[in-house]
Amino acid sequence: MAIKKKTTTKKKATTKKKVAPKKKATSKSKAKKPAFGGYAINFVGRQETVEQVFGKKPIAPSEMTKKIWIFIKSNSLSNR
Repeated sequence: MAIKKKTTTKKKATTKKKVAPKKKATSKSKAKKPAFGGYAINFVGRQETVEQVFGKKPIAPSEMTKKIWIFIKSNSLSNR
């Protein structure tokens, strides 16, 4: 007796194509947005060096932040 072979068909793996989300159209005619939070700081024309603002000794980042804000407020560099 002859044994019948089962014929198998290969199923093609279906792959879903990923569709990139559409980007929002931006118009170039819009004016530049103000800084977040309403602060705009302008350092244009300043002659001070980093050593003059922070000092010559190493300091922590938190101290840098404090000193830079003291500098900004004392020289009226902020819009507030």
